[in-house]
Amino acid sequence: MNKIRFGITGSGYMGRTHAQAIQSVGSAAELVAIWGGTRAPALAKSYGAAYEPTLEALMARRDIDAVVISTPHHLHVKEVMMALENGKHVLIEKPMATTVEDCDLMLSAGAKQGLVVAVAYNLRFRVNLPKVREVIASGAIGGVQSMHYSMIRQLSNAGNFGGNKTGWVNLPEAIGFVIDGLPHGVDAMRWAMNAEVVRVAGLCRTYTPDRPIEDTTVGVMEFSNGAICSVNTTIASHGDYQGQMAHLSIVGSKGSLDMDAFGALHMTDRENGWRLIATQPPVMADDPESAFKIGRMQAFNNQIQAFVDRINGKNSDVATGHDGRTGLAICLSMMTSSKEQRFVSLP
Repeated sequence: MNKIRFGITGSGYMGRTHAQAIQSVGSAAELVAIWGGTRAPALAKSYGAAYEPTLEALMARRDIDAVVISTPHHLHVKEVMMALENGKHVLIEKPMATTVEDCDLMLSAGAKQGLVVAVAYNLRFRVNLPKVREVIASGAIGGVQSMHYSMIRQLSNAGNFGGNKTGWVNLPEAIGFVIDGLPHGVDAMRWAMNAEVVRVAGLCRTYTPDRPIEDTTVGVMEFSNGAICSVNTTIASHGDYQGQMAHLSIVGSKGSLDMDAFGALHMTDRENGWRLIATQPPVMADDPESAFKIGRMQAFNNQIQAFVDRINGKNSDVATGHDGRTGLAICLSMMTSSKEQRFVSLP
């Protein structure tokens, strides 16, 4: 297996997360350089990497094979296109972009260059969601009939662990919280059921004073396998809402699942009743450095390894650019539905 040499754009909470993940996978990966943000020089130094003062300089380096994009999402398309034009694979933090058209530009460029375009959906690499997927595939709960996903957060704690990003998530360029928070849930449902969304409806609102863009969306989705699913995603909570950071409830024809992505996974059916079947090690804050302990970082370590595997031609569960495009399209369609008061069909 070829060692993959990495660059990172962005030096905030997620930039540091990916820097640590790259360092943690051993000989399979190496962090070479970081660009972007006032913290970039210090972050690069702390991980033994070079600091590049310009985006162009980072992308021009011949000793970089792949770039992790961890800047605000309205900046992604420029950075991804530059990386691909310079022959580098990309792992893009969700959301992939702010428009479907920009996603298509990235996918077309990646295909033309024969490069991997992947999107960071880290729930695939925690303990509970893969177990949910396994149980559904086994038929243990029968056919999935319905799901509900919730992500309830405070705006002031949007970044967690000192990674507050309120400076840019209020900007019109950010579009709304629905494209920031909900892609995780959409991908969790699609990946768990191996099914596609065929139509959506949504109601979007803004409840936070002085915020010019959406902060709350409640939506419904119809899937290709007949399942009907609902979502509640908001950044307008007034406090911690325990267990609802990424919560997925699933009702099947023979049984049900209840998943806290950051806690317990339970299963129930008529024969055996309610029981614990898996537990995700705690990842929520207990001190400023808790985000970078193994409970949270294991998923990101696994994700980087899966991305490396994909680059090296191996099968892996890292989300594709198509997955990223689909998640964004569904979220934007909920906003369209709310504005136009209609269901929106997806191809």
